[in-house]
Amino acid sequence: MTKEVRSTIYLLITAIIWGFAFVAQRVGTEYVGCFTYNGVRYVLGTISLLPVIILFEREKLTYISLKKTTVASIITGTILFLASSLQQLGIEIGQSAGKAGFITSLYIVLVPVFRMFFGKKASFATWIGVTLSVVGLYFLSISDTESVNLGDFIVFIGSFFWAAHILVIDKFVEDISPLKYSMGQFLVCAILSLACAFVFENPKVNEIADAAVPILYGGVMSVGIAYTFQVLGQRGVSPEFASIICSTEAVFSAIGGAMILGETMTIRGYAGCVLIFAGILLAQVNKKKI
Repeated sequence: MTKEVRSTIYLLITAIIWGFAFVAQRVGTEYVGCFTYNGVRYVLGTISLLPVIILFEREKLTYISLKKTTVASIITGTILFLASSLQQLGIEIGQSAGKAGFITSLYIVLVPVFRMFFGKKASFATWIGVTLSVVGLYFLSISDTESVNLGDFIVFIGSFFWAAHILVIDKFVEDISPLKYSMGQFLVCAILSLACAFVFENPKVNEIADAAVPILYGGVMSVGIAYTFQVLGQRGVSPEFASIICSTEAVFSAIGGAMILGETMTIRGYAGCVLIFAGILLAQVNKKKI
């Protein structure tokens, strides 16, 4: 198995877990505030990586590697905090899991646009793939009767930070341990989220207990496993292709919303799924690693 195929599998698993995480996030908003939900789940994500690091990355950090990991974790964790907070707040205000998945996945357009500012142009095939994917995401997630609201706008602002998150990981991931890097960014995000929770919300143990299932899924699966797989996956593909693969989370958020929350999945939605996967395949045609 080539490095690129392995990376694609990692990213696809990430997208599946993230897609169903929108359902967990939607359910979680019924019990706790956005900062409390994120704070607890990122603590769980941090803890879930400790035994893995102890088993597979026992080597001691040198001063240089510790410095690199710390700097990368602070930068990436802060961006992750902003992206996660805006996404969760938008869902809390009121959105379907599928619609939130679509708006979040607009980062597939933002990633190549941001890269252009640094003189790194995406291939024509990649742009065609992005275009098809965005159209497919729209068909999948937005019905003719839905209109834009405040929650949509907040999640959309968050998509800029999700794009930045992908690009920052691409910058740091080759030079440091992926597991320690993942745990570091989770810890930073957890600290910032919990600080905001105690300032702006009133976290209660019984409410957290009521939200145990969605928080556990969000913490162990979405954070501990999926974000780590994202870091591992981005080591073998370009940021543009990584963003297209990860954007399939919208497909799985729509599937999860239909299966668990009773949200509708129409013929229009299935057509959107076809367009998204067509976009992924086209993005691989005559691609150039940049």
